Amino acid sequence: MEFGELIRMIAVSAVPVVFAITLHEAAHGYIARQCGDKTAYMLGRVSLNPARHIDWMGTIFLPLVMLFISGGRLMFGWAKPVPVNFQALRNPKRDMFWVALAGPAANLVMAVGWAAALKFGTLAGLRGEDFLFEVASVGISVNLVFMALNLLPILPLDGGRIVVALLPRKLAWQFSRLEPFGLPILLGLVFISSYGYNILGLLLYPIMHASRSVIETIFQVYLI
Repeated sequence: MEFGELIRMIAVSAVPVVFAITLHEAAHGYIARQCGDKTAYMLGRVSLNPARHIDWMGTIFLPLVMLFISGGRLMFGWAKPVPVNFQALRNPKRDMFWVALAGPAANLVMAVGWAAALKFGTLAGLRGEDFLFEVASVGISVNLVFMALNLLPILPLDGGRIVVALLPRKLAWQFSRLEPFGLPILLGLVFISSYGYNILGLLLYPIMHASRSVIETIFQVYLI
């Protein structure tokens, strides 16, 4: 990928990625507050201000480096995790499910919002090579990737928290002991996938494909 193409990709992706990260994290904090834990709210994390959620290493530096090294094929990163005191929740085990699900649900809502914007843009005459058309398309893809990735049943991802919330207490405790291995496993999947063995893509494909198909059917748009 040429340098100019890489700059355009960054420009197209910047707004969708920032919104995807910001609303994902804010959604966790908002639902936690509704369930009795005000930790995130007191720290100002229930906010639409991206600066409150950006981790300079995980949100800015690492994604740009990976995008450059992979020639635009791969981007991985993270935001500052929203602090949640699960013991402060009114029903910790039940409410953990809703707090964890809030982030991926926010990404799904944003994907639908970008799809609506894409549909209106198409009706207004936007085409695939137009900048705003590309931004909306990337907005859909980024949010579906974030949703599917966070639903993987690996701690500390949201999917792992959901599994803990659904398992009986003894099994949940045993599963939670695997959390120290979660990030190395995830990074290993990213590393392997970047070298042609797209295991991570295979894991994400079922959720992403189903979601894209539903969005394409509802809005009658073809997602690139």
